[in-house]
Amino acid sequence: MERVKAATPRGVSEAYWAAECERDVDAVMAFYHDDAVYQDAGGVYLGNVAIRTAYERSATEFPGLEVHILRAVSNGNVGALEFVAWLTDTLGRRHIVRGVNVVEIEKGRFRSVRSYEDPPAEEPSAGSDPATSGP
Repeated sequence: MERVKAATPRGVSEAYWAAECERDVDAVMAFYHDDAVYQDAGGVYLGNVAIRTAYERSATEFPGLEVHILRAVSNGNVGALEFVAWLTDTLGRRHIVRGVNVVEIEKGRFRSVRSYEDPPAEEPSAGSDPATSGP
């Protein structure tokens, strides 16, 4: 696991997203407690086996990923991080995703992650800034 700058929701999330952008599922899983909970629009994943399966599926469908944190707020070990991400599919097409992750950390690892995100959409035309363009 990449050394986390600070065991804060943002610090853990930055290091986790760096591993996810490398599509390194083993490194991603090092950021989760064995009994962690991950939830997104696809369902609730309880524990490492279920969470790993979700990440492996994502990495297979979208072998490329880039994530930028737009805003982050936290209160102790709980944080909310607004992000914009670009997924690259197996045909090289880029898809944009905007969302917010609500995370709870414990001892520098995720206890829970709840991802509220828009469905992937094909990247806007060249010349527009997807981080600031409309919904």
